[in-house]
Amino acid sequence: MNQRVYGMSFASVYPLYLAKVEKKGRTRAELDEVIHWLTGYGPEGLEGALADKRDFTRFFGEAQAMNPRRDQVTGVICGVRIDEIAEPLMREIRILDKLVDELAKGRPMAKVLRQG
Repeated sequence: MNQRVYGMSFASVYPLYLAKVEKKGRTRAELDEVIHWLTGYGPEGLEGALADKRDFTRFFGEAQAMNPRRDQVTGVICGVRIDEIAEPLMREIRILDKLVDELAKGRPMAKVLRQG
C-alpha cells in the first residue's frame, strides 16, 4: 500500500485536493497557501511540481522549507492518529491530508496554519 502511495504523483492528487476544497467554498489560492505553509513551495515551485508530475517522495524531499510547526497538526486522518505514524514520509502525506480536510471543513485559515 505505502509503495503505491509514494509512487503516486503529487500532480494526480492535487486536483482531488482542489475539488474537495472548492466544493466547500474555499479557493485554489487558499489550498496553495496551505501547501506553501507546510512545504515552502511558492507559486513557481508548486507549478514545477505539478508540471513534472513528481511523486510524493520527491515532492516532500525537494520541499524548500518544511514548516517546523507541522508537528502541531494532530488528530486522526484515514482512521490513524497522525502522531502515531512512524514512517516519516507517510506522516508528511497525512499532515497535508489533514490540513486539506481542515480547510475544506471551513476552519479559519489562521487556525489551519497554526497561527496564534
